[in-house]
Amino acid sequence: FMKNLKLTIVFFLTAMLSFAEVSNSEKEALVALYNSTNGASWNTTWDLEAPIDTWYGVTVEDSKVVGLNLSFNNLNGQLPSEVGNLIFLKTINLGFNKINGTLPKTLSNLKSLENLELFLNQFEGNIPAWIGDLKNLEVLALYSNKFTGEIPVTITNLTALKSLELGSNYLEGTIPYAINNLTQLKKLSLLDNRLVGEIPETISQLTNLEELVLS
Repeated sequence: FMKNLKLTIVFFLTAMLSFAEVSNSEKEALVALYNSTNGASWNTTWDLEAPIDTWYGVTVEDSKVVGLNLSFNNLNGQLPSEVGNLIFLKTINLGFNKINGTLPKTLSNLKSLENLELFLNQFEGNIPAWIGDLKNLEVLALYSNKFTGEIPVTITNLTALKSLELGSNYLEGTIPYAINNLTQLKKLSLLDNRLVGEIPETISQLTNLEELVLS
């Protein structure tokens, strides 16, 4: 009897898991991304009728979308504001595509985000101050875009950051003096911008730093 009961429970749990689906708001966010970046022309596209955990570059755990890796996939267009509904995301890698426009403010909703990699696109405008709200970020890679303005001081709030790559943009002004707040930083790359002024002495306090590129 116990053996049958255990088997029944296992089958029940398996059935529950197979019926557990990603929330509507997350699915709608992914579909909005597909539509706004010309999904039909991606190198590897999505079958929107198939289960989300089969979609290329989407990682689902416990019915939550936790990873999005669509690098080198010919995304062409803008990031839709609905992306901010993917609140369980830990990793976004949209590098090496043709995404343009500004970063939608709704990205600030992604409090679990650890990796934000948007390198080699055509993003423009300022790096927004709200970037400092993403307190769990460990990797911020925005290099090779068209970002302008100054490096926001709020970036120094990202105390978990291990890699900060902002090179090959059109950034102006100085390196934030409070850069020494980023005590975990191993890589700091700001090359090929329009930065001015002195290199802040506070960089010398970044004792975990392994790579510093200011050329």
